[in-house]
Amino acid sequence: MKLEPILAAAVAGESLDDATLAYLLGLETPGELEALFRAAYTVKLRYVGNQVHLRGLVEISNICRKNCYYCGIRRGNTNVARFAMNREEILEAARLTARFRYGSIVLQAGERNDPGWVDFIEEIVREIKAIDGGKLGITLSLGEQTLETYRRWFAAGAHRYLLRIESSDPEFYATLHPADHRHDERVAALGFLREAGYQVGTGVMIGLPGQTVEHLVRDLRFFQKLDVDMIGMGPYIVHHDTPLGRRFPETGSDAKRQLEAGLKMIAVTRLLLRNVNIASTTALQALAPDGRERGLLAGANVIMPNVGDLAYRKGYLLYENKPGVDENADSARIALERAVGSIGESIAYEVWGDSPHFAARAGNR
Repeated sequence: MKLEPILAAAVAGESLDDATLAYLLGLETPGELEALFRAAYTVKLRYVGNQVHLRGLVEISNICRKNCYYCGIRRGNTNVARFAMNREEILEAARLTARFRYGSIVLQAGERNDPGWVDFIEEIVREIKAIDGGKLGITLSLGEQTLETYRRWFAAGAHRYLLRIESSDPEFYATLHPADHRHDERVAALGFLREAGYQVGTGVMIGLPGQTVEHLVRDLRFFQKLDVDMIGMGPYIVHHDTPLGRRFPETGSDAKRQLEAGLKMIAVTRLLLRNVNIASTTALQALAPDGRERGLLAGANVIMPNVGDLAYRKGYLLYENKPGVDENADSARIALERAVGSIGESIAYEVWGDSPHFAARAGNR
């Protein structure tokens, strides 16, 4: 295959077959990667522009009923000090998000579905909607729930939901989770979100032990088939208090290679899906100080700065060496403005930053 005509065709909007997707994900030389990222950025400018949409991230609890083999807050990790933010702490973070003019807030937590938790989230979403005249957009990332629960939270005021699949391949998914974590239930939950009316987001980890390019191609086709509105994905980073981290302690030790793998997946996703929102995640920053900016230059258009209380951040480590656990929200905001400006982009303040893909799909109903 020749790279230049493939990228030219992709930028022009021609379809990409599986072999081409695999070829692009396998690029390695600096020149090839630069060309790929440049093509993805061209498509990004055409479909979503060069304004970065911010989501004030609040990690509201690290209590989780799940026991995923890769996650630092898995139920079985007894080395974690568990926490759950109270109502006023969450509302203060939401008010801070509004003061920063971020436009949207993300409530993220370990997975729970007990009735008290479901009621609490419904109530807190309603209260956030009352802040600043209802100007804040609300994204939830709270795991698998019933259709009824998703509908309750949507009616309360949430309108975007991120539920990562982590791997779209059922057999590979099974190697990352205990037997009671069902791939088909995860996929069903994504369908419930669409039925409930949300802008739907999902994503995967990149660079997992045993993961192949073919797995990633399947993930891309899964995103496409599901017709998702948002993508949140990033490189796999080891947490040594997990079964996967103990079994494969050296996985991801090559930070440069892991970062490039994450950036390639962002770029190819942009070429394939074109007008979706794609996050430049904190995991990229964990691998390189300018990782999030490089994610933007590879095709991403969303960043989620943490606005939660510093007292809780060290308890929400899904992976090790997570950046920002000691950085207050105001310092992070200033640094982020400078970083985004340094690459010629700007921040879209006081807007929800909804997915153009969602708008196009909604308009075609």
